[in-house]
Amino acid sequence: MKKGKILLVGFGPGAPEHMTYRARAAIAEADVVIGYSTYIKLVQELLEGKEVVRKGMTEEIDRCIEAYDQALLGKTVALISSGDIGVYGMAGPTYEVLLQSGWTPDSGIAVEVIPGATALNACAALVGAPLTHDFCSISLSDLLTPWPTIVKRLEAAARGDFVVALYNPKSGRRTGQIVEAQRILLLHRSPETPVAIVKSGYRNRQAIQMTSLAQMADCEIGMLCTVLIGNSSTFVREGLMITPRGYANKYDSLTGEAKSGEQAGRSLSMGLIGWHACVRKYLRENPTVTPREAAAHFDVPLGEILAAIASAQSGDDAGDRQARWVAGHHVDAVLNTANDWGRLRAVVRSEAGAVAELLLEAKDFIRRGDWLNLTNEYCHLHVDRQHIVSAWFLSQGDRQHGVYWVDGHGALVFSLLLVKVGEAFDGTSLNAYRNACDQYGQAIVMVEDMETEEVAGDE
Repeated sequence: MKKGKILLVGFGPGAPEHMTYRARAAIAEADVVIGYSTYIKLVQELLEGKEVVRKGMTEEIDRCIEAYDQALLGKTVALISSGDIGVYGMAGPTYEVLLQSGWTPDSGIAVEVIPGATALNACAALVGAPLTHDFCSISLSDLLTPWPTIVKRLEAAARGDFVVALYNPKSGRRTGQIVEAQRILLLHRSPETPVAIVKSGYRNRQAIQMTSLAQMADCEIGMLCTVLIGNSSTFVREGLMITPRGYANKYDSLTGEAKSGEQAGRSLSMGLIGWHACVRKYLRENPTVTPREAAAHFDVPLGEILAAIASAQSGDDAGDRQARWVAGHHVDAVLNTANDWGRLRAVVRSEAGAVAELLLEAKDFIRRGDWLNLTNEYCHLHVDRQHIVSAWFLSQGDRQHGVYWVDGHGALVFSLLLVKVGEAFDGTSLNAYRNACDQYGQAIVMVEDMETEEVAGDE
């Protein structure tokens, strides 16, 4: 018997002129066409003489099973979807069903995924060029995805300054998700951030609303809408939503020379290699700024600021600050030497902004299993050692000496600082601290930027 074939066809936004040649050919080749009833209507003129199987909105798995059953009969099956069938489409579920049924690529039933323009691409084209820089898409549907997972993705996208496309933003029963998404995004973005809401892009009932993040949830939004939310540089001009590619970071104008300190074809001064120098310059120019405040200024974990200080070279220091890194396998040894540092100040900060400062003697600092216990008559501090991945010695002139213990992300777990006796540090304690720094602390050496070829479109 003839072996069947499954063609997973993404036919684009819906307008015939935006359907690829391969998508048309695949539908023409098919004996059976399977799809959601709305999708069937969009390609009705291509279905003459074909067996058509219509399925409802929540019958996705049924479509996959039907496609496999028909292919087992030797038929060529086109399972169709608007947009790209691999983006919130039927390609994934189909492969899951096939693999669970024992299918393999060598089983004789061929499977081909045929890409199409996504709703994200189509809607962006209708409103200008909002996707010219980094972007992501997030579905607000909690029918299959837990809401806490969606929240984490929204938080990450908002903090990362991505242009965000929201799929499945609202339905007749799911009305609160778009409001919550707006609330989360507003924690990290300006209320004036441009937003475009596109309904039924390139279809008969196409509608476009241009608004702001502050007003987004008040707009008319439904399941046929895709919501495009700009990043911190996105702007609207002449009715067009534009996200700059970033040329202004390097050049005086689109046709001008590179700015001072920048080179065409090379990473920005704030690129991977150079940005630590920018941190040190900022600290030199702001001698009263603490590393924690610098971390907030650059919106990075504290460990990145300490790494910038530790990688200082002659003529490129961080003011009077000096730092050395403690590798994970030396953390316990440093914790043990802290018993010789005399009077200490342990500082713990909560994510919400609360600060606890505990004064204690080094003798109060003990280990029990994985727990560090800093206890005396007046205070108790218990720290899970497993959360400490590495540490940083940090000294600032004669004002501060201490160790910052950080997790795997470079976030501060707690700091342990020497305490002055009167106007100066105790000599014995300071010497013990410096000996530990010399024994276990490491300077950070940054690899020099390598010559790179300029790649067309990369700048």
